[in-house]
Amino acid sequence: MKTKLFAGAALVALCAGSANAQELVFPIGEGEFNWDSYQSFADAHDLSGQTLTISGPWIGDDRDLVDSVIAYFEEATGANVEYSGSDSFESEIRRASQTGGLPNMAVIPQPGLLADLAAAGDVTPLDDETASWISENYAAGDSWVDLATSQNEQAGGEALNGFFYKVDVKSLVWYSPPVFEELGYEIPTTMEELIALSDQAVEDGFTPWCIGLGSGDATGWPATDWVEDIMLRTQSLETYDQWVTNELPFDSEEVVNAIETFGQFALNEDYTGMSGAEVVNTDFRDSPDGLFTLPPECLMHRQASFIPTFFPEDAEYDFFYFPAFESEDLGSPVLGAGTVWAITDENEAAHAMIEFLKTPISHEIWMNQSGFLTPHSGVNTELYANDTLRGMGDILLDATSFRFDASDLMPSEIGAGAFWTGMVEYLRTGDAQAEAESIQSAWDAIQ
Repeated sequence: MKTKLFAGAALVALCAGSANAQELVFPIGEGEFNWDSYQSFADAHDLSGQTLTISGPWIGDDRDLVDSVIAYFEEATGANVEYSGSDSFESEIRRASQTGGLPNMAVIPQPGLLADLAAAGDVTPLDDETASWISENYAAGDSWVDLATSQNEQAGGEALNGFFYKVDVKSLVWYSPPVFEELGYEIPTTMEELIALSDQAVEDGFTPWCIGLGSGDATGWPATDWVEDIMLRTQSLETYDQWVTNELPFDSEEVVNAIETFGQFALNEDYTGMSGAEVVNTDFRDSPDGLFTLPPECLMHRQASFIPTFFPEDAEYDFFYFPAFESEDLGSPVLGAGTVWAITDENEAAHAMIEFLKTPISHEIWMNQSGFLTPHSGVNTELYANDTLRGMGDILLDATSFRFDASDLMPSEIGAGAFWTGMVEYLRTGDAQAEAESIQSAWDAIQ
């Protein structure tokens, strides 16, 4: 439940002398927030008169939300923070790296960009204490350290280059609870159970899966998410990481197997009610509509956390974790994305911001409003703005590992090119080996 603003004596006492008190969306000390973490941070940091510049990708509503968190940092420290957001952030930060004028901190949406900046000497490495903190306090903490670690020119070798804050989840299967209840279906907890449920649905006369790859010039990308999730459920994290960098070739047995496993869903007309070509031509935004028809045209839809935006306004829906193969014993991996904060022009306030991001309160302020997920194990999950976000947060906390969307980490010619088109052709030809070889040829051409 959100705490309402008030102007009582307690707030005045706690925030006396603050120029930013009116900007705080939740009164300090009120509600079920971890105010102790805020107070401990405030007691340890006095940055009066200092300025911290931050650049990132958040604009519009997200800009307002990050500003609402920054206000508490300003309140606690006395620092002045100047955040600038842009929908052209990536090109702008690369230009600043080459010409000068980097902000004190950058909020980076892709680990690959972080690695590029670090290799160019534009990122201040974070210390071993921060790496240990992440490992101990983030669910699947070693994964977050690995994702933000790469060669750093300032460190003269590998280093932790940033701190992840605000995460998105892709390993989700959406469904209609009233339909499952009427059919007597239970939520599967393993991939074996998910396949058995799909087969049961076919026996019962239903189409189990809604799948569509259509997305204009980006047609094919939904298939890449399927393949990435399956790679994490059939191969080790080391193998996944080698695939991302092409140390493991795209036409290797491991990758071909993942593509063919995707095909067991998408090329199975009993599962989709369509041919592969029809799956390709179905717009991904329209593909889940069948969940909500009477009778339902399909029963499950694997897609990331954003997809309810395209559901009918009155739809009843829920989701479950896209499960792992019990037989593979690879834990509970989660595929997703996120933003990582890096120090790009070092000052005291930038290091203090990293410390602030470790506090539960810096996560709870945003998560209690909208559109925020965190792997921080110290937050009060009851503060999530709604049950949907709370459920996704639980998936993050239960994860044994986390990996970024592979196509986002690959060179754009592959991740946003040959991989997309290769998956389209695969659903038309059914030849995983040939399409994997075609993608590998495209990769060879840019190396």
